Amino acid sequence: MTIRLAAAEPSPDVFAAVMATGILSIGARDHGYRWISDTLGMLATVALLVLIALVVVTRALSSWNLRDPDIVLRLFTFVAACAVLDSRLASHRIVLRVLGAVTLTAWLALVAPTVRAMSARPWAALRDRAHGAWELASVGTSGLAIVAATVARHDRWWLWVAVPVWVVALCAYLLMTWLILWRAAVERLDRDGFGPDSWILMGGLVIATLAGDSIHAVAPVWPVQVVTVVTWVAATLWIPPLIYFGLNRIRQGPDLLQFAGMWWAMVFPLGMYSAASYAMAGEIHQRSLLTVSLVVFWDAFAAWLIVVVAGLLRLWCRLAR
Repeated sequence: MTIRLAAAEPSPDVFAAVMATGILSIGARDHGYRWISDTLGMLATVALLVLIALVVVTRALSSWNLRDPDIVLRLFTFVAACAVLDSRLASHRIVLRVLGAVTLTAWLALVAPTVRAMSARPWAALRDRAHGAWELASVGTSGLAIVAATVARHDRWWLWVAVPVWVVALCAYLLMTWLILWRAAVERLDRDGFGPDSWILMGGLVIATLAGDSIHAVAPVWPVQVVTVVTWVAATLWIPPLIYFGLNRIRQGPDLLQFAGMWWAMVFPLGMYSAASYAMAGEIHQRSLLTVSLVVFWDAFAAWLIVVVAGLLRLWCRLAR
């Protein structure tokens, strides 16, 4: 069997696998499953290093058109992956600062290309291409806010970074959601239903919830708590329509169940919803949310296993060819 680099060339959102694995590691830690958490944390760390090496070796970055909003927005998976892994390893002060610096640097490097790519096109053109993965800009930005808030526990002035970044994440979410819903209305809900990456509509809100909870832990003021509760409730309200449109899409085209990298975009929001619900249980003193968090964690873990097995089988078939 000959392995060609072309067969292994990654897509811009390849780091979504690290995001999903990292957040499940955090969820397992929350619920006391130490060995699952440590195993997933190790896998996420190794996967991040391997994928960075793969991007470098295949020179994928040079082949990605950074003037295309669909490309540059999906690159925010790298920012989010570093942020999630940094949160998981935050107990190690050096790792917290190093990964935090990488997260901030990557975010700053993507802001200008994103603004340029978005502003170069009319609103109607952006509407016609908008889809769930575009919420990754908000997800990565909320991830950076979480990192800044975590560092602020040691150096309080980092709150001056965490809060504005969190606000930017919420604004980015509103903008992308408006474009996606505008497209859905024009295309009559796409007639095929929403794809797996549409779950990031929920994921973008729950990571904003976790960011707000992290900020509130350092600066316990009521406006932050109010926004945090609102984002969690709004994320919860997204779940029924996402399930409906997902089932509708599968019913109209069963072949759509075939594995694709975008399925990671469904695993991550589920894992993040579990982590955010766990945080909300302490925030509003509702122990029932711990049960919700636990149930969703196992759902997310089952989805993670399915996607991992399907992805490995698909990769093996590609390499074999």
